[in-house]
Amino acid sequence: MSQEPCFADCLHEIVACFDKDLRHTYANHRVHQSTGLRTQTFIGKTNIELGIPPELAHRWDAAIRTVFETGRIADMQFEFTGPRGTIRFSTRLKPELDADGAVMSVVAIARGFQEDSNSSIQAIDSDAESSHFRAIVEASDDAIISKTLDGIVTSWNRGASNIFGYTSQEMIGQPLLRLFPSDRVTEEDLILERIQEGEKVDHFETIRLRKDGRPIDVSVTISPIFDRLGNIVGASKIARDITPVRIQQEQLEHVAYFDSLTDLPNRLLLSDRLHQAMAYALRQQQALAVLYLDLDGFKHINDTFGHSVGDELLIAVSTRMKSVLREVDTLARFGGDEFVAVLVNVQGLGECEVLVDRILKACSEPVVLDNRVMQVSASIGLTLYPQDNSGADQLLRHADRAMYEAKQSGKNRYFVFDSAHDTEMRNQSEQLAHLQGAVDRNEFILHYQPKVHLETGAVIGAEALIRWPHPQRGLLMPAAFLPLSERHVLSEQIGSWVLNAALQQMSDWLKQGLRQSVSINVAARQIQHPGFARELAAALARFPHIDPSDLELEILETNALEDIGAVSAVMRDCHRLGVRFAIDDFGTGYSSLTYLKRLPAETLKIDQSFVRDMLTDREDMAIVQNVIGLAASFHRMAIAEGVETMAHGVQLLKMGCLYGQGYGIAKPMPAQDFPAWILKWKAGFK
Repeated sequence: MSQEPCFADCLHEIVACFDKDLRHTYANHRVHQSTGLRTQTFIGKTNIELGIPPELAHRWDAAIRTVFETGRIADMQFEFTGPRGTIRFSTRLKPELDADGAVMSVVAIARGFQEDSNSSIQAIDSDAESSHFRAIVEASDDAIISKTLDGIVTSWNRGASNIFGYTSQEMIGQPLLRLFPSDRVTEEDLILERIQEGEKVDHFETIRLRKDGRPIDVSVTISPIFDRLGNIVGASKIARDITPVRIQQEQLEHVAYFDSLTDLPNRLLLSDRLHQAMAYALRQQQALAVLYLDLDGFKHINDTFGHSVGDELLIAVSTRMKSVLREVDTLARFGGDEFVAVLVNVQGLGECEVLVDRILKACSEPVVLDNRVMQVSASIGLTLYPQDNSGADQLLRHADRAMYEAKQSGKNRYFVFDSAHDTEMRNQSEQLAHLQGAVDRNEFILHYQPKVHLETGAVIGAEALIRWPHPQRGLLMPAAFLPLSERHVLSEQIGSWVLNAALQQMSDWLKQGLRQSVSINVAARQIQHPGFARELAAALARFPHIDPSDLELEILETNALEDIGAVSAVMRDCHRLGVRFAIDDFGTGYSSLTYLKRLPAETLKIDQSFVRDMLTDREDMAIVQNVIGLAASFHRMAIAEGVETMAHGVQLLKMGCLYGQGYGIAKPMPAQDFPAWILKWKAGFK
């Protein structure tokens, strides 16, 4: 049970929570008032250890075990003799389930009764505390509403009036459905079914209507209301207006995924759509085409008449190209005067050639700008999937190579890639063999880049970055060899080496008197492996003196979203070991609010591609500001990569980002240099 004393302590019921070992993990203040036992003494204790009479303790333990075994709600009655006399309790035991549906804890909600002089049963209550609870509800900025089972509003606080625009006089006694858009009415029936089963609906995101008819995004938590005999008589709702966060997210997504000049999808969104189109084509046994386009003669116009004229020409030509494609196709600006089109559900090369001819014609038609006639043409490379049975990046490279052939053959034409030429595949196999040899010979090393508090200069950790001292090519950066292993078992072997090497270095530093938090990068194949948590536990067990919270695992946002269900499950398993998580390169993927909530990561790392140019690029500045705001909204720590200068650090502090790393602080360094660097480091970006 999540510990929320602000509300749990205002309830009239006793609330306690038990783990699988039958030990208390939470108890609200009503426990002390009703039993005389102090709530602090409950945590970590069993009922027997608390001195509860054995017969009663055994009854409790048996009932709790039954809930763990069956996953069903159970009710029980018992009496307790304490400082307030003999009190009879009516208790409901409810299971709390994890994401896989297993019972992870049991919550006990008990209401006490005692007999007065007239032998009638009266609930232990306090008018003063009821008034206090009502005051808290009324002061909340959230909408706190109660209703009957047939949907009639029975209470309506000030927060509800502020969010929905209705006064309490307008809503009490009225159906709550007046807040529902017509397409959301069926939600009420689904929620009612769960409430009548005694279930709680947590953080349900939906749309509701204000009094003025304006739709707003809300996050709603709904709980059943029980009477004194344990019967469900209504429901309470806590609603929060998340419209500003939604708007912020949409702005961030548009800036991140659409080209600012042509408003076409950029390469990030293209990648997402291409992956989706490839998966769909395989399921439906259809073909798709990838076209890589480069404008012939554009550089001359851009250099002669200036960038503003060149930009207008790009807008005009891209609009024409989009107009000749079908609605289901994607046209993206890949950069400069290069475009990529993804044509789905094509019936072979013949249909592709018809569409390609339309694009060539659209590109070559004259454009009038500033009373001048401008004219360009296009060279197009084409490859068909799954005839060209490659990955998304490889398809783009094949189409690019075919475009180059078209340009070399005279321009204003297209060229089809011949997938029979598999020289590159053979080269790739050769490179993988070299990389496997490096793994077998333990040739890698780790360098460490500091992460600091930008205002105080305090060192908060270091990121471990792999290097390969290649026998012939010298010291290689990760980009020179890691992409080769991404979808190969080698990525798991390299990841295991990094994990153990980082832990060994943390151990060595501890022996030198330096306790240092270290983050390591985890590849997609590694984090998605079901045995990763076990491997991590075994590695931590080899270094028992290292606090697991000093280890942070960084996963790429795009990798996390490939299979968010599996990744979030592995992350939860690792969390139980005590390690922390960071989402790396945040802003380059597609994190909806729902996805962000499902990933149990404490830190968002703002991708360096946005931070590095933010001082000169307004779009990058907007992306960084939005990520910082999104992190604050979700109570995550934001850390900026790519802090290259003092000016970067000062600007980030002004924007509310307190942490950073980059060459402006320090380059990655060998482990033996790190302690000395800390002693010399005296910075801050005030």
